Amino acid sequence: MSYRCVATSQAGFIQQLAVGYISNGYYFYVAGVIPSNKSAARVDAKILAAYDIAISKWTRARRKQAGQASVQYLRYGRFYVIIATHGVHSFFSAEAKRLRDIRKTPILFMGYSIGCRRERGGSTYHASVRINRDVVRELKAQFLRASTCGSVSTLCQSFRLLPFEPYAPVQNQLRGLLRAVNHSRAVAGLEPVPREALRLSRSPVRPFEPDDSGKMSVRFPALPTTELSE
Repeated sequence: MSYRCVATSQAGFIQQLAVGYISNGYYFYVAGVIPSNKSAARVDAKILAAYDIAISKWTRARRKQAGQASVQYLRYGRFYVIIATHGVHSFFSAEAKRLRDIRKTPILFMGYSIGCRRERGGSTYHASVRINRDVVRELKAQFLRASTCGSVSTLCQSFRLLPFEPYAPVQNQLRGLLRAVNHSRAVAGLEPVPREALRLSRSPVRPFEPDDSGKMSVRFPALPTTELSE
């Protein structure tokens, strides 16, 4: 089976990176964007060959036992990440100037902050997917501006249209937005927006399979602007 590294959806990219890699001890990374004048497929092949990434899980396991790092490569559109575990590997010296630790510096991707944090009161790290702090501030400002002039149905629709997968930290952020909106509406004597407006359940996806439309989504869209008021 060939090595699969091109995620076919934004949700698939995030899931593979956070659940498939970061949660399994892949902490050291470089991230970048492939220039538009270069073939993404050729860049993929070059990186896979340079760091000997496209190997079987058995070879990967043997190298781990020998103290070697495991390296993975993942791309969505033209955004890519090369990420590795602890151990010995040429990747570390070759990328020394760009190398980052996900536990200290999260990956910023399409409005998300994808990082790694300790469990409360413990020493175990786990993947953390949340909305970027700057994006949360902007969303809060937009929702508060619309909180007293938009109807409940319009605000419910706006919450449901937010393009963020509801990982646990994202759920907390969405609840915070809803509380801010409802506080503003309460002060104005308006009906609150129900909690059901929030999408709080996440369905796992297949990162490397075509999306529901049968087409591979490789576009790198900007965060959409939702009209919040009627």
